[in-house]
Amino acid sequence: MQNVAEQRAQFAAMFTRPLPTDIGTSVTTLGGRPALELRKAAPSAEGQDVLLYFHGGGFVVGSPRVTVHITAALLRHLDGRAVSLDYRLAPEHAFPAAADDCLAAYRELLDSGVDPQRLVVAGDSAGAGLAVVTMMRARDAGLPMPAAAVLFSPAVDLTLSGASMRSKDGVDPFFAPADLDWLFDQYTAGSDRSAPELSPLFADLSGLPPLLIQVGSSELLLDDAVRLAGRAAADEVAVTLEVAPRQPHVFQLDDGSAEAAAALERAGRFLATRLGSEKEGS
Repeated sequence: MQNVAEQRAQFAAMFTRPLPTDIGTSVTTLGGRPALELRKAAPSAEGQDVLLYFHGGGFVVGSPRVTVHITAALLRHLDGRAVSLDYRLAPEHAFPAAADDCLAAYRELLDSGVDPQRLVVAGDSAGAGLAVVTMMRARDAGLPMPAAAVLFSPAVDLTLSGASMRSKDGVDPFFAPADLDWLFDQYTAGSDRSAPELSPLFADLSGLPPLLIQVGSSELLLDDAVRLAGRAAADEVAVTLEVAPRQPHVFQLDDGSAEAAAALERAGRFLATRLGSEKEGS
């Protein structure tokens, strides 16, 4: 197996795309961590909407730069800016480091005066799981919820108990169950994987904002998304689940795919509608 540095380099080489020409980027700091801030190049794009994005990568690889085209695609529908957090990665920084960084970033946005009704959250894979955990922890701390959240292929059951871990083994083009088990082991570092802050599928989700969950039918994490939608609905959370036939894990990363473009368009409009910014995406 490659060492962690090699895995990070390979992941970045596979998925990083050129920076969008219509989006400006700058390095900033949020919650004590580096972050990538995105703004639309149009001078009129000075609204109050804020998107907080958490990248994927199994808690071990990935960065805001790798997923910048996803963040940019969502931002095009909003009237404001996006901030993608460079949270600490395992195994150098095991649980709860990433979760702590994400909550600190969310808290700093609120403390800086961002209106929670103008704030939305999104993430992919492990980052989508962190988005759910962040909202749960914010709720438990008495902080206001964001207006909405989008979750791409969320990793929310680190116990790997979903039926798709077996039924999609050999169908998923990216992962075998052993791959996910290794990644999650780096992050959990011996902690109980069924704990709600590691596997929010098993948590109380009441009080969370409207959710849009997108997942591919060809991925091991299919049942994470399906069961999360059911858990959210049972806890009286407004939730929309979209399952894309024959699509892989975080298929939105493929910027040459019509399915990815359509999914990101729907996700952007979902956020814009909850913010009252739908005209920005038209």
